Amino acid sequence: QVQLVESGGGLVQTGGSLRLSCAASERTFSNYAMGWFRQAPGKEREFVATIRRNRNTYYADSVMGRFTISRDNAKNTVYLQMNSLKPEDTAVYYCAAGSGWGQNERAYAYWGQGTQVTVSS
Repeated sequence: QVQLVESGGGLVQTGGSLRLSCAASERTFSNYAMGWFRQAPGKEREFVATIRRNRNTYYADSVMGRFTISRDNAKNTVYLQMNSLKPEDTAVYYCAAGSGWGQNERAYAYWGQGTQVTVSS
């Protein structure tokens, strides 16, 4: 069972930056693809970014060029660097781990509790 704990959320102004972290309990962290998803109030959870074991990455069109996903296998941690933030980025951000990868939630078996990101206009 992989436990995931997100951190780094908060309140930021439009155009600002935040870096989210997700620490995994599993020593075999490097075997998993990792993903970030988000859920805004009143909306369904949506895909943000994912990184494979070989560090290949894939992003949602809405964050392409502004967000960067990375991983540090030595620290069992995945990061989401978010730049040029917009009010529409406001959401709870979730970290996920899975044996598959991609933008489908079903590729990920393990989920964190989420961290709130609020972008003020």
